[in-house]
Amino acid sequence: MASSSVHIAPGEWHPAGSTRSVPSQLIDDGGEITAIDASGAKLAGGAFAAVDISARVGAIPRRVEFADGSLFETTHNDAVDRYLKQKGRVGFIHELERFHPRLIAVIAATVLCSIAIYRYAVPALVEIAVLVTPPIVPKIMSASTMKTMDRTLLDQTQLTAERQDRIREGFKAIAARSSRGEAGYTLNFRKGGPIGPNAFALPDGTLIVTDELVELAGDDPEMIVGVLAHEIGHVELEHSLRQIYRAAGVAGLIMMIGGDIGSGAEDVLVQGAGLLSLSYSRGAEGAADRHSVELMQKAGRDPTAIARFFDLLEEKLDDHGDTSILSTHPGTPERRKTILDYVAELRARAG
Repeated sequence: MASSSVHIAPGEWHPAGSTRSVPSQLIDDGGEITAIDASGAKLAGGAFAAVDISARVGAIPRRVEFADGSLFETTHNDAVDRYLKQKGRVGFIHELERFHPRLIAVIAATVLCSIAIYRYAVPALVEIAVLVTPPIVPKIMSASTMKTMDRTLLDQTQLTAERQDRIREGFKAIAARSSRGEAGYTLNFRKGGPIGPNAFALPDGTLIVTDELVELAGDDPEMIVGVLAHEIGHVELEHSLRQIYRAAGVAGLIMMIGGDIGSGAEDVLVQGAGLLSLSYSRGAEGAADRHSVELMQKAGRDPTAIARFFDLLEEKLDDHGDTSILSTHPGTPERRKTILDYVAELRARAG
């Protein structure tokens, strides 16, 4: 090495078109960037302006490409940065990474952009998706969600056939008065396990009621029919389909921000999108409550039946809060009062 040479960094030199690796040093030999082997012999070299030095991206090794096609690679990124700084060349990406105020600004912009997408773009895309969805899609979505729930949350019902038949009889009566008709719905009984007393509606008209809800209702099948009329409302107002698209959109947004998050996390998000469809907004719950009242009244049944269900939630589950046991729902006392007010309003209209 000549006395005027400046050592830059150790690394490995690779001949053009070969995988052979030669331990070497990168030096500045009188203004020429050169790779030399352990004996000091020149392996490749070129003027500073003629070699291509890759930008720094985190801890990824730097690559120096020579005009003859050979390549020098080093993990000593700081040493390369110091040399480039002496030469007046600064890596934009690395400086952006190091400059924390700018990084904070990038993160803030990403967060704001994500909020805007969630607040405006996702709802708009959901409405478009609902409009163009062919009938087969809700069936596929529902079958997948039902399969996931049966595998992860639900178990076979323990209810007797006689008890199921009593509920089915009332359910068929109200389903027949719905816009989709009795054939548009399938009622399933399952043991709820960790989700306890509950009922769900999937986009294709598949309804699930848990054993725990039936037990909670006791000897009042009319109350269960009122709850199922509420679930029919979710289907007819397309809340279920919208919620699945919204959950899938949020999962896609997370994957867009996180990039390759791995197949395991992706499975959790995709499967979770289906399960998240079981939780609705306050507005959707209120609309489904009103639908229950209207459908029960149309079928000549007790329109206040679902209000008694909320009485039970307060009495037996001590649910008196401003929000329901399902956190996205309106509070139970508020829902019961709203339902009774609406029943009174409909009766007043009817004279």
